[in-house]
Amino acid sequence: MEQARRFIADAMLGKLAKWLRILGFDVAYERIIEDQALIRRAKLENREILTRDRRLVQRRWGSSIHFIYIEDDHLPDQLLQVFRELGSIARKPILSRCIRCNEPLSILLWKKAAGRVPSYVYRTHKRFFECPRCRRLYWAGSHRRRILKQVQTLAPQYRAETRHRENIK
Repeated sequence: MEQARRFIADAMLGKLAKWLRILGFDVAYERIIEDQALIRRAKLENREILTRDRRLVQRRWGSSIHFIYIEDDHLPDQLLQVFRELGSIARKPILSRCIRCNEPLSILLWKKAAGRVPSYVYRTHKRFFECPRCRRLYWAGSHRRRILKQVQTLAPQYRAETRHRENIK
């Protein structure tokens, strides 16, 4: 079985990193990171670098670093380029990672959500998910429908996935 590809996005690609996380991809991101630190982390964590910095790609870093130079400023085109680069896309579970931390979410027992979510949400939802790192909670609220609608616009390849997946947020 092929190991899932992991990415790290440079400081210019925060929105792309967020949307790839929404689509289930493992994408590390720091708003402020020096080139040397970015390279070190990519090597250490076996990540491919997503970047808009042509000079970063052109510098000699050794053959162990793989770059995807993102050519466009617009998010839909950036996503399309990443998907083209990946070839046949192995679909990832949408909304299965923390949008802030990039950690895979864990199921949270309904009883444990009491007092951590608004009372109306607790009464009307039975499934909750939690980020094991930042402890942020997720559930299938109205924001989930808005996100899925945006996914269908930004990444039509995932349209079938969003219709059939009973996931989170």
